[in-house]
Amino acid sequence: MKKSRNLTENDSFMSILASITSIAIGLLFGFLLLLCLNPKNAVPGMANLLTKGATDLGNVLYRSSPLIMVGLSVAFAYKVGLFNIGASGQYTMGAFIALTFAVKLQMPWWVCLLGAAIGGAFWGIFPGLFKALFNVNEVLTSIMFNWIGMNLVNFFIANMPIMLATAWGSTASDRTAPLTEANPAAIIPHGGLDKLLNYPYVNISIFIAIIIAIVMWVILQKTTFGYELKACGLSRNAAEYAGINAKKNIVLSMVISGALAGIGGGLFYLAGGGQYTILQQIESAGFDGITVALLANCHPIGSIFSAIFLSYLRLGGTAMQSQGFATEATEIVTSVIVYLAAFALLMRMTLGKLMTRKKKEEKAK
Repeated sequence: MKKSRNLTENDSFMSILASITSIAIGLLFGFLLLLCLNPKNAVPGMANLLTKGATDLGNVLYRSSPLIMVGLSVAFAYKVGLFNIGASGQYTMGAFIALTFAVKLQMPWWVCLLGAAIGGAFWGIFPGLFKALFNVNEVLTSIMFNWIGMNLVNFFIANMPIMLATAWGSTASDRTAPLTEANPAAIIPHGGLDKLLNYPYVNISIFIAIIIAIVMWVILQKTTFGYELKACGLSRNAAEYAGINAKKNIVLSMVISGALAGIGGGLFYLAGGGQYTILQQIESAGFDGITVALLANCHPIGSIFSAIFLSYLRLGGTAMQSQGFATEATEIVTSVIVYLAAFALLMRMTLGKLMTRKKKEEKAK
């Protein structure tokens, strides 16, 4: 009994329990929806959803690396009391700088990745400055800078002929050059993972993302700087009263958050399998980062597992189409699961209240 009570009082255990409970409820809702849409193929469809990722692990890891980074971006800002909904714009700007370094400047992959971090950091500084200096809500400025970033990148790419695929022998005038032709040295090394997992685009980016997640955890949990950031998030006034420069920390946190999202854009496009297409809609990757962060309860290490889960789920959703489910149906199912899973924080509070009530009843007896 004592061990059980210790577990219920452990924040990490409660976070994991809340996430698992949310996922289980989401999967149940998804299955019920499949039964309503196509009862005959509901079981095979759910089987495809849950098993496809296991047979295509290379694809899962390839998709997970950018998701880990955007999840970290949102989670890091949240720890400082900020809601970085601008990860999409920072991701896009990071991708643009990475591709510019790769195609126009012919830089190696690691320099391109550093450029991606700088691009994302630069785009994150503006919401931070508006929040710190003028107390403008970061959600508003982040959303505006998502659109500004997208249109600015579209404008630059459209007016840089060397960046377009047409300059490298392709007829695609709306996308950037394939790195396999423009600069193979800019492609992140595979490290043998492509052969091991039988997927051509999986590379060492998954290890890069995991290392960065661990570094972010160390910064937040083990350093004075991280303590000051979290103090600002808990109470800005109390932090300032204690002598902490809250304005500086707010700007720095958004810069770091932007850099993380920018690296995510770099990891995706430097894998060699994606070409930036001149967009009409904001990149969805940044918004996926919100789901990843919430499912992980904004824990840097948890973001690794929640990003892999989301990637696994998306791949399984595509496989459901072989059972006669339309694309829209699979998107609905995966969305139900993902968005219910995103309520992990609310689920944690609910479980905490239930367990507290149970303890009170035991004490009363």
